[in-house]
Amino acid sequence: MAQHLVYGLHAVQALLKSSPQQVQELLLLRGRKDQKLQKIIRQAEQNDIAIRFVDRRALDEKVGDDGNHQGAVAVCVGDTKIYDEQFLKSLLQQLDEKNEAPFLLVLDGITDPHNLGACLRSAEAAGVHAVIAPKDKAAGLTPTARKVACGAAEVLPFVTVTNLARTLQMLQQAGVWIYGAAGEAEQNIYQSSLTGPLALVMGAEGPGLRRLTRENCDHLVNIPMAGEVSSLNVSVATGVCLFEAVRQRSAG
Repeated sequence: MAQHLVYGLHAVQALLKSSPQQVQELLLLRGRKDQKLQKIIRQAEQNDIAIRFVDRRALDEKVGDDGNHQGAVAVCVGDTKIYDEQFLKSLLQQLDEKNEAPFLLVLDGITDPHNLGACLRSAEAAGVHAVIAPKDKAAGLTPTARKVACGAAEVLPFVTVTNLARTLQMLQQAGVWIYGAAGEAEQNIYQSSLTGPLALVMGAEGPGLRRLTRENCDHLVNIPMAGEVSSLNVSVATGVCLFEAVRQRSAG
């Protein structure tokens, strides 16, 4: 059975809370005794998960050069839970039954796992119901993305689809308004009504939204820029747009 790693204090803690059955073994830094690590130890013991205390070098070698493990690494078995378009249709139906407006984030071609993780973290904090991304030519839920997400990847559905344009059309048919972020848009995010069923689409840095994605947006919006810098990092821009939507949706 395939193994994968989840590391970082927040990510491991969220995993132990949401899916402890995935964790085969927990590797923790020997000698560390702070409250955050003690909480992880209690969670693991409550779920009868094996704990092994090792030195920092062993943890560094486990996660490789790109990983900041913070003294906690979970060795997991089974496939990472990733959702598909059928789940998305089911989610929309459930939200409709609860009379709750969908709030979705769509990431079009985000290839940097650090940016993906940061977007997931902002999305979870904003109360987004699911994050949607294409299967190909995009970052997946790598250990790095999970670490940067600080636990959001373990609790927020990450939906991967084979044809993003078709998925956007399906969302439109379900009554969801598609707002795409584009620097050249005439309307800015603060002039837009983001209170109803909403999917916010963010493109990759540089190329931005792909042509078919752009054509399937109901509205294009920008973030007004006052300084000399022409654009924001995609994860920062995502946070700005999401929390403008949160402000509008919670007003009154």
